[in-house]
Amino acid sequence: MTGGLTLPMSGLILFCVVAETAREVCFKQAASDSAILATLAKPLTWLGIGFWAIELLAWTAVLARVPLTIAFPLMALSYVGTVVAGAAVFKENINLRHAAGVFLITAGVACVGATGL
Repeated sequence: MTGGLTLPMSGLILFCVVAETAREVCFKQAASDSAILATLAKPLTWLGIGFWAIELLAWTAVLARVPLTIAFPLMALSYVGTVVAGAAVFKENINLRHAAGVFLITAGVACVGATGL
């Protein structure tokens, strides 16, 4: 492990965040009003599993090069991405308290990211 947060590793972490968000959107869409077995038969379920597999490989590459104390907190951006995707794709409501929590997560990620430079 080299120990630093380089631009390529930052990009790979961002890819993991996007892949995790996409996975959750796929799973949510596939799970809508369906029984478990019916959900397993949907292509979106398998697309979500594909995102998970690709993210697993990318995340393993990140962990080989970036300290866990830096990399893992940066993955909290997936919470932000998932909230934004929920609002954009599924028209879910975000109230002021929810938005404040997302802001605080983003602020925390920014602090961790600055620590890793």
